[in-house]
Amino acid sequence: MIRHLVLFKLNEGVERDDPRVVKGVEAFRALGDKIPELRFWELGWNVSDRPIAYDFAINSACDDADALRRYVEHPDHQAGVALWREFATWVIADYEF
Repeated sequence: MIRHLVLFKLNEGVERDDPRVVKGVEAFRALGDKIPELRFWELGWNVSDRPIAYDFAINSACDDADALRRYVEHPDHQAGVALWREFATWVIADYEF
């Protein structure tokens, strides 16, 4: 299995209740039910007030690298990515477990 972790940092001046952010969260929340390659799907807002913390996280898993590629290329995933590009940056880590 491949774990796919994504940590998002909202751009300067962007808040969680920004309508673009709300739409972006809704788009990603729906992916767990839309993309069959996803074996595990959870997401949520950071609760830590540490200055190094990111703002939002996605924790997911796919069977293998091919399934991860299909997920990444899926049109619904790409639509969500396009929304988040408007107001955030992110880092990812993919690893076998």
